Amino acid sequence: MSATVILGGQWGDEGKAKVVDFLMPHHDVVIRFQGGANAGHTVVTDVGKFAFHQIPSGLLYPEITGLLGNGMVIDPFGFLEELRDLISRGIDISHRLFISSAAHVVMPQHKLLDNLLESELKKDSIGSTKKGIGPAYSDKYTRRGMRMGDFLLPTDKLHELITEIVESANRQIKLLGAPPLSPKKVAADLINIRELLSQMIIDSQELVFKWKREGKRIMLEGAQGTLLDIDHGTYPFVTSSSCSIGGAMTGSGLAASDIDRVIGIFKAYTTRVGNGPFPTELDGDDGKYLADKGNEFGTTTGRPRRCGWLDLVAARYAVQLNGLSEIALTKLDVLEGMEKVKVCTAYELDGKRIGYFPQNAGMLSRCKPVLEEFPGWEGNGDESGDYDALPENARKYVEMLEERLEVKASFISHGPERKKTIIRDGF
Repeated sequence: MSATVILGGQWGDEGKAKVVDFLMPHHDVVIRFQGGANAGHTVVTDVGKFAFHQIPSGLLYPEITGLLGNGMVIDPFGFLEELRDLISRGIDISHRLFISSAAHVVMPQHKLLDNLLESELKKDSIGSTKKGIGPAYSDKYTRRGMRMGDFLLPTDKLHELITEIVESANRQIKLLGAPPLSPKKVAADLINIRELLSQMIIDSQELVFKWKREGKRIMLEGAQGTLLDIDHGTYPFVTSSSCSIGGAMTGSGLAASDIDRVIGIFKAYTTRVGNGPFPTELDGDDGKYLADKGNEFGTTTGRPRRCGWLDLVAARYAVQLNGLSEIALTKLDVLEGMEKVKVCTAYELDGKRIGYFPQNAGMLSRCKPVLEEFPGWEGNGDESGDYDALPENARKYVEMLEERLEVKASFISHGPERKKTIIRDGF
């Protein structure tokens, strides 16, 4: 067997889904291993645009099998809506998509608490997607959550479990000044959909072991990005899951020795959604240019993304932390037409130059970027997939990144469509 991990190298929204979609013909299985409906993975094909939130984006190919891994928190109502949307477009994946019985359930009280807690923080809010992700992971780690496998319990036991969980959450909801939820209604709504889910729920660890024995080629599809990782990101302005390399193993059931390739996805510039430090953020015309040309609005929330120059300090951190074997560079086309392009090569922190990425958000917020300027370019290559068709200065930009990051850019995307892709060195 072989396994390839696709990870975001920045603050998410790097274009992971396009890389997953492009590589899927060389794989048999795709696994989402963390996060939930807070993901927004977009794939553009000849038949249209697809936005995936919980379903793996590699499932557009009819021969591919998918798994929602044990590291996820799943909104079952949102999942079924996503499934129905695909079916309405002629893509029925229900017979080749499995759900880990160990994945946790995002319940109605999680979404309510997410909204209440975010509102309570006011100006210090994290910028949550309000999809219930944080509260669901909180229940997981305090060992009082509902797992997808619980849908297979006898009706009376399932009703009892849901009632107990909701009643416990209602105590916190009341403290936050909101009316409590009806445990009876929550239980009825969840029990009402379990028949639709039960055929897909499976012991995922045994399934993963089976795939290994059969020599399957497995793709691990990450969500969010390294700088949002709960342990290694800009805490507390992070997501609630491990979206770096460690999460790929704990959230899928694969071993470290199973991993052959770790591919980090980076935009040719940097974006961030929500609050938190962002050293290279641009507030002026250049930032607006990147936002407008890059269509920088969140797939999940619709919120405008903050835009800035590529941060090589943060990128080196992601390369080293994840042990990246190669990188994929996306949205190179967005930089086309700019007279000058800048990248951050170091930070100034309290008057001293540093070359590392501080884990402390307070320190990072005080960092000022040390910028290096490069000539821009006109033109955007063609659809031949030929690297040499890119303008000379675009190629120099790519090669500068490879030299500074000490890793090969094996995949270059210069447009949202599949055909706007350059493959280098057997990617």
